[in-house]
Amino acid sequence: MLPYAPRPERTWCARFTSFAVLACVLAGPSALRATMKGLNQIVTPDIQTEGLLSISGQLQDSRIGNSQQAQFELGLTPRFEVAFSQGLNPREEIFGTELNLLQKGPHLLSIGAVNWSSRGGGASPVAEYGYYTDTIHLIGGAIRQDRRTEGILGFAYQVTERLQLAFDYQSGPGNSVTAGFTFNLTKDLQVNPALYVANTRPHRSMGYVVVTWNLPVWKPRTTVP
Repeated sequence: MLPYAPRPERTWCARFTSFAVLACVLAGPSALRATMKGLNQIVTPDIQTEGLLSISGQLQDSRIGNSQQAQFELGLTPRFEVAFSQGLNPREEIFGTELNLLQKGPHLLSIGAVNWSSRGGGASPVAEYGYYTDTIHLIGGAIRQDRRTEGILGFAYQVTERLQLAFDYQSGPGNSVTAGFTFNLTKDLQVNPALYVANTRPHRSMGYVVVTWNLPVWKPRTTVP
């Protein structure tokens, strides 16, 4: 991630709170069968559905990273996915990939390489374990970046078929603890706003929001055994 820089703007906190209240009012019983996307900050061990392309637009505080991004994530097989992000401010291309090693009952184990940026620096290897039930996702693992090994933790709770609450943490300077939610506007369109609080002092609050459209490209041919 890009280094932090002093910035007095803090209106994201109020915007996030208002959005959260609105989403909780709107969320209710629904026949939608949409896929919830990831957490707020960390990589997750679940793999993108084969043949499903997710197209996202992301805005975030520049202290978190590239402030404007277009993102593309595609499941190539039931166990392998690739991702590409086009940063707009500043101009930057970011690549990532992830491979599932184990998926048995609620247990997931995946490895990957993320944050391979055109602005320099190699990819960051990551390894994660996940315990996934129908309503609760627990995640733990480690990522290697900037010559440091950093811990990652995540928790998600499925409130309804349309609303998922998410909290995650990545250790180390330049990272944060986050709280946010994902809300399905339709079965293919979802929004994920979040509030980041920096690990290092001063513990600044920073805003983030991503809107994702899921587009089936081809029908999955196989299933994970």
